[in-house]
Amino acid sequence: MNLTNKNILVTGGSLGIGKETAKILVEKGANVIITGRDNNRLLTAQKYTGAHPIVFDISEIHSIKQNTEKCIDHFNGKIDAVVNNAGLGYFNKMDNLHYDDFKKIFDVNVFGLSLLTGEIVPIMKTQKSGTIINIGSSASLKGFKGGSVYAASKFALRALTQCWQAELREFNIRVCQVNPSEVKTAFNDQNRIERELEDKKLRPIEIAHAISSTLEMDDRGFINELNVWATNPF
Repeated sequence: MNLTNKNILVTGGSLGIGKETAKILVEKGANVIITGRDNNRLLTAQKYTGAHPIVFDISEIHSIKQNTEKCIDHFNGKIDAVVNNAGLGYFNKMDNLHYDDFKKIFDVNVFGLSLLTGEIVPIMKTQKSGTIINIGSSASLKGFKGGSVYAASKFALRALTQCWQAELREFNIRVCQVNPSEVKTAFNDQNRIERELEDKKLRPIEIAHAISSTLEMDDRGFINELNVWATNPF
């Protein structure tokens, strides 16, 4: 897909991977909306990326339809791609888990993501084109100690991605999943403060490059799943 003048929604676009992805896409000529929960962070990201900010908390299930309509209206009814980047992390041993832990993470990583995408898919079906990129994790592929809640949400996302691929391919809609390993961002920081970069760890820019490259593949093909690892994280 040639990104020039394409309408692309990036959730969780105020920090980290989403912010860097929006910047690359705008630089390549796309019209980009970034969403997030904090208006001040979104305005800061707007200055950095050139994207249009919309306050949108996808964990608030009751407001997803209304907020998605704001995004659709801004794009005058046409959406070429959505990057489902917004996500939360939570890590604890299995004997310390509670229902609320699962609900908080699944409301964002699974339920909100799915309902938002479900509002956009009818437009893509009518267009007979579109790309959906779900940002998973290496935790989508393998569980780990303390990862019951988070890994379960990302395993669920991988299943959703595969189901949507089967459902939407006939409509010329590409569904892709990008699985980063550890990236230095504000992820899992309650104060949303971005962590300092390390020489051998992945940066948000590496994942942003993977996302933009996945979008830019000619429409006759798509990457169904892409795993991104640090070359030598140690």
